[in-house]
Amino acid sequence: MKVVAIVQARMGSTRLPGKVLLDLAGKSVLARVVERLRRVDLIDEVSVATTDSARDDLIVGECERYSVAVFRGLEHDVLDRYYRAGQAIGADVIVRVTSDCPLIDPEVTGQTIRKFLAERPDYASNVRVRTYPRGLDTEVMTAQALEQAWREADQQYQRVHVTPYIYEHPEKFMLLSVTGEKDHSQHRWTVDTPEDLQLVRAIYERLGRENFLWRDALALLDNEPELAELNRSVEQKALREC
Repeated sequence: MKVVAIVQARMGSTRLPGKVLLDLAGKSVLARVVERLRRVDLIDEVSVATTDSARDDLIVGECERYSVAVFRGLEHDVLDRYYRAGQAIGADVIVRVTSDCPLIDPEVTGQTIRKFLAERPDYASNVRVRTYPRGLDTEVMTAQALEQAWREADQQYQRVHVTPYIYEHPEKFMLLSVTGEKDHSQHRWTVDTPEDLQLVRAIYERLGRENFLWRDALALLDNEPELAELNRSVEQKALREC
């Protein structure tokens, strides 16, 4: 059974254009995501799914720099892009991670995959019931579930956000939520705005190393709660806001 993490990435972000290639402690945001996913022992391979737009040639170049498999597909039908990327690399299990999560955590992602493999649902995530900081989001699904969503999803937001068709149809799919012992969902560690980037850069700068875990970042924010104020006012875009 081949477990593949597929990271969606494009340069055309609306709130922070080109964010995936912005500098984060000497490497790009995308490189940080890939490197942290490569520390998850249950992931066999990491792949980046970008678009066939010419502006995303830069992402292809970054993937070549870090020897990451890359697939190019439709820009706005991300579900199609994921399905075809999974097919191209021969994935049996797809781990979905977005490229704006440079604090993605090997421990948290590994736990989500481990529970998926143990209980064998169609889909597992730490997103539907959120207890971890936003930015540690991990979704795991079978290739069969992804294919069914690809065939049947007919709403634009379902195509853009990849997985809503699956978790909105519990009558069709077996779903599993993975939660932590405590609720830390008030923290926002994703990068979608300049304020988000400011916070993540501060975390990397203060921790001063690459292999820190989410608990290290949590302890830092406990000691310096003013850091969380950097992006406190940022509002998450709604699911149907495509």
